[in-house]
Amino acid sequence: MKGLLICDCDEVLLHMVRHFGVWLRERHDIDFNMSGGDFRNSMRRPDGRLVEFDEMRGLIDGFFPDEMDRQTLVPGAREALAALAEGADIVILTNLGDHCRDARIAQLAAFGIAHRVETNQGGKGDPVARLVAEHGNPVTVFVDDLGVHHDSVARHAPQVHRLHMVSEPELAPHIKPAPSAHARIDDWAAARGWIADRFAAGLPAPEISPEQGAIP
Repeated sequence: MKGLLICDCDEVLLHMVRHFGVWLRERHDIDFNMSGGDFRNSMRRPDGRLVEFDEMRGLIDGFFPDEMDRQTLVPGAREALAALAEGADIVILTNLGDHCRDARIAQLAAFGIAHRVETNQGGKGDPVARLVAEHGNPVTVFVDDLGVHHDSVARHAPQVHRLHMVSEPELAPHIKPAPSAHARIDDWAAARGWIADRFAAGLPAPEISPEQGAIP
């Protein structure tokens, strides 16, 4: 049975925050500081005030899908997916509104990445569990940049191998390894081998206890 790779897009396959920050400065006179570690602590007005949560969500929605052509490919992502696709099915699970699905498909295809795309809102654990069941419960690897999604997958599909990846070099040092992930790798050259090894071993993921945290 083929393995299954379920992969996020923004800050995994495509750079987003660097281009989002440029757009915020150009269009809204808002500074985006990657050292904030997340959106809630990174967006400030010229007087230093943080952008309120509701407005922050509106700004993110304003970037997608109209500004998606600003995004650029993460080095090595296309080549890694092409190699892994020889022995695995690949699904791109991206947290965008459903109205952005066609734009995301076209965006990825323009970079030479043509795989099934599923949009999602909220935690990714339930959709990952459904995708695993749909594919016949194969050995599965999940890749995402947000720890909250690794927590969700750990609850809903604990047998899935979870790889935490933050591919933006300016952001990665400010993001701690996700405790619910089995590994943290921020570049595709190394991640490709780690994922291939999970498929080759043919075993479900080991359980992670809260005290144990992420393992190599």
